Amino acid sequence: MTLILLAVMLTAVTCVIAWYLAIYALPVMVFVETFSFVHATETGFLLSVLAAGTAALLSVGLVLAVLFKARNPILCLLARAVFVIPAIIAGYALIHGVTHEAIESAIALKLLCGTAGLVTGIAALINLNGFGELAPQA
Repeated sequence: MTLILLAVMLTAVTCVIAWYLAIYALPVMVFVETFSFVHATETGFLLSVLAAGTAALLSVGLVLAVLFKARNPILCLLARAVFVIPAIIAGYALIHGVTHEAIESAIALKLLCGTAGLVTGIAALINLNGFGELAPQA
């Protein structure tokens, strides 16, 4: 019982951390994947970092440009989904990494991790909507 309470407490703490860091999930995932791809081609470390940083900035810029300029609500929904899905994955993985040894029940672990992923995704959406308020109204 003590381990379960400890797992719930650690989950709450990591959810708070994930809440504030959720906005960085998309650029970090793009950075890591681009760096891995470019570095695997034996390009060199500095050029790989430069390419990955450029891709990460372009990914956020593309999502924000679509949100600012698009008039189609389906396109805006897809842009929000592109931004939120990496945050959901990151929140799920974060809580799973913290609590997988403490919780023996697979169902309880999946429910806890899923809830944390959902909370992290909502945090990313709220942070993204904060950017959306800066958009000029046409």
